[in-house]
Amino acid sequence: MRIDVVSIFPQLVAGFLEASLLGAALREGRVEVSVTDIRDFAPDRHRSVDDAPYGGGDGMVLRCEPTVAAVESVVGPGSRVLALGPRGRPLDQVGVRELAGLDHLVLLCGRYAGFDERIIELTGARELSIGDYVLAGGEVAALVVIEAVTRLLPGVVGNPVSPEQDSFSDGILEFPVYTRPREFRGHAVPEVLLSGDHAAIARHRRAESLRLTRQRRPELLEKIDLTEEDREILRELDHERARRTDERR
Repeated sequence: MRIDVVSIFPQLVAGFLEASLLGAALREGRVEVSVTDIRDFAPDRHRSVDDAPYGGGDGMVLRCEPTVAAVESVVGPGSRVLALGPRGRPLDQVGVRELAGLDHLVLLCGRYAGFDERIIELTGARELSIGDYVLAGGEVAALVVIEAVTRLLPGVVGNPVSPEQDSFSDGILEFPVYTRPREFRGHAVPEVLLSGDHAAIARHRRAESLRLTRQRRPELLEKIDLTEEDREILRELDHERARRTDERR
């Protein structure tokens, strides 16, 4: 996969690319990431990329000329252009999987009061958001997209099973995990995880995933097809919760 980041602050992206699994994937040639500076396409010697909005209002707006030229310098057949900003479609794991199946992503980073709308129209960009909040710019959002997408590419994560067990990979939250020591400050690892009974461990983990999802993100349970075993586990959790409520009375 090739990823191009288009930004007025390329230095914010460069350092991130050198670290951790992503850095190793870049060095091994599993993914290619480049950063293009919009200011390199500015039409004046001051390298201006923004201007005041027509109609008045606070803030400055990224101009068409340099931004469109920067995007056009990296796009090609099959490129998917994503404009990162708060009004875009929210990113989720389903969307991440879709992006991971593409050959080329162009991530356009917003700044100031946003893009001149013609930038979106002329580049064919799809707007994408990483959450219902506002950042100073799209660079951090671009890094989130890069991290989420590249870890699904073959060979990037050492254990190929790991991404399949992450939160949202099957629509619900990930189960709690533990490592040594077996007990720490009075908190012990659940005995079932030490039993060697793989079927019991798998059921325990599924139960914990369902428990956490219902506790923290109950709306997710409405979006997945629950198995009969899942429903049985949820009934058991209901009985356990009722028992504890009765004990506290």
